[in-house]
Amino acid sequence: MNIFVLLYNSGTDKEGIHSIELKGRTIVLMFEDKDDATRYCGLLEAQDFPLPTVEMINIEEIKDFCIKLDYECKLVEKNFVPKTAEDRLLISPPQKNLEFDNWEGENNNKEKIDINTIKENLEKLL
Repeated sequence: MNIFVLLYNSGTDKEGIHSIELKGRTIVLMFEDKDDATRYCGLLEAQDFPLPTVEMINIEEIKDFCIKLDYECKLVEKNFVPKTAEDRLLISPPQKNLEFDNWEGENNNKEKIDINTIKENLEKLL
């Protein structure tokens, strides 16, 4: 099965995959629908985050990648409806992002879930 992920500097030596930090876990988002992945990119760009590209990849490759790095992966299914605050982060990026220099995992700060920001981002989707 192919899914969509968000990559930075795709095809270069500095290639990186978009992930979120949640309760000390690194989570790689996988999107079933390309439009959902593209929408998430737009929300990242609205937060002045570097714009990733949407890339199609086999789900098993991402799962293997996550296992090797002790990351988790979460599939955002088409027409996904969040049920918890954590679920909302799968369709709307957190307000705080790691700095560009810290993509290598040098920053272990935990993010606070800001419900108002999540609500604003969800309203932008409508």
